[in-house]
Amino acid sequence: MPCPIIVRNGPLIVHVDAGKTYFWCACGLSKQQPFCDGTHAGSGFGPVAFMPARSGEVGLCGCKLSTKAPHCDGAHKQLREVSHDTMHGVPE
Repeated sequence: MPCPIIVRNGPLIVHVDAGKTYFWCACGLSKQQPFCDGTHAGSGFGPVAFMPARSGEVGLCGCKLSTKAPHCDGAHKQLREVSHDTMHGVPE
């Protein structure tokens, strides 16, 4: 299986609205991080759909390694160092 591109060594905090369907980018290629923009085509990845029960801020996985995707589960803490050359789309 291909490896995703790490866009941030930590969660991406975004506002979500209850009852709205969102599509989290699992591949790391999207320019609309943390959301899918369709650039995953042919990558072996697909977006993860989710619908929040409550409106507010959530921490979505930026390292793309969470076992609780799309939510951050702290998997980024296991990474040694992330080169800025492999990160894109999201300012630190």
